[in-house]
Amino acid sequence: MSALAWNHWLANEAATLALGAQLKALPRPQVVYLYGDLGAGKTTLVRGALRALGYGGAVRSPTYTLLERYELGDLVIVHFDLYRLADPEELHALGLRELLEEAAMLFFEWPERGEGLLPPATLTLRFELEGEGRRVYGAVPQP
Repeated sequence: MSALAWNHWLANEAATLALGAQLKALPRPQVVYLYGDLGAGKTTLVRGALRALGYGGAVRSPTYTLLERYELGDLVIVHFDLYRLADPEELHALGLRELLEEAAMLFFEWPERGEGLLPPATLTLRFELEGEGRRVYGAVPQP
């Protein structure tokens, strides 16, 4: 399987949402690791993916809930924010094993906090603040 490298300059929220929408085309299941500082655009990217997949409700950062689950017909998407995770073992209490069995897309913000328990990433994206915008680096598998 070849990979398509990403190196995108994102000038604003609209550009981040548009990049997230491109994730709709990825094969399922997907495990997406999102690295970057607070406010770098990770949740905005997930919002763009959810909108492209047809979700019309509110998409909030799961910073305090640790995860948000979205059901779009038979498609289940789970968005994790592990920033406040004190111990990777807390993932068991969140039902990670069951979610892995049913979710078609899993987004993990701050995946380094769940090291050793998370499934391997099929896509890793790194957000870096750059001037007034952001740069996103990563690799996308091609079918």
